[in-house]
Amino acid sequence: MSLLKRFQPGYDPPARSRDTALLFPARGMDLLVSDRDGTLALPRCADLPELAASAHFLGVLNDTDCYAVPLPGDFVPPEGLKFVPARSLYKQVDEATFAVAGRALSIAEWDVSHRFCGKCGTPTQLVAGERARRCPADHTPYYPRISPAVIVLITRGDQMLLARNATFPEPFFSTVAGFVDPGESLEETVLREVKEEVGVDLKDLTYFGSQPWPFGRSLMVGFMAEYAGGEVTVDGKEIAEARWFNVDDLPRIPPRLSIARHLIDTFIDRVKARRSPSTS
Repeated sequence: MSLLKRFQPGYDPPARSRDTALLFPARGMDLLVSDRDGTLALPRCADLPELAASAHFLGVLNDTDCYAVPLPGDFVPPEGLKFVPARSLYKQVDEATFAVAGRALSIAEWDVSHRFCGKCGTPTQLVAGERARRCPADHTPYYPRISPAVIVLITRGDQMLLARNATFPEPFFSTVAGFVDPGESLEETVLREVKEEVGVDLKDLTYFGSQPWPFGRSLMVGFMAEYAGGEVTVDGKEIAEARWFNVDDLPRIPPRLSIARHLIDTFIDRVKARRSPSTS
């Protein structure tokens, strides 16, 4: 189900009590949550009224208002609450709530990063009706930063080329990805990143879909492409290893929440469909 069917984003807080609204208190990539018998849950605004008073309205999720508030590094959690990595909420909450949590991280980071004008140092002010802070002195607007990145699944027959990033906290193989450079199209970024990281050329590049990825403040734009030539050669810095894998013999791959996994699963389904005898 599309997130927009369950969540309606907004900017200006509604004129109603915040007590029952969900509160997403963020510190970096961590969220403040309650832990009851091992079950993590987001607090309500009534649980933290002082924080809720200055929180940013995110929108309405399943008829429940949602707010985000940034917390300083030295914030001490009240009894019954603790900080957890926001990614740890995956499967602890439903997917729509998880997506709103990611949005909250980005909004909190934007609020902290743009309290002062980058040109003159004047304290910025919130702008009604949009997600922006503006300098009252030189009128420079500051919006939440979104860094576009591409991600591509490279295929050859029934095989796919997967790579293991040297910086991954856990050893698994995934698709090739990278950030867009100034002046590049998305397609040019795909060709450059693949050549730099695994040394091969591509053909038949097609758009797959996109996914907001708050854990890197990025928007991941997905593609599929066919192998066109070249020997697999990793850069040895970002990519530690890259190999061709058959769909029947895959290594450990990314979790299902990621667009990388959606790309891989889609290709697996296509291969299995080709192999299945026609029922017509």
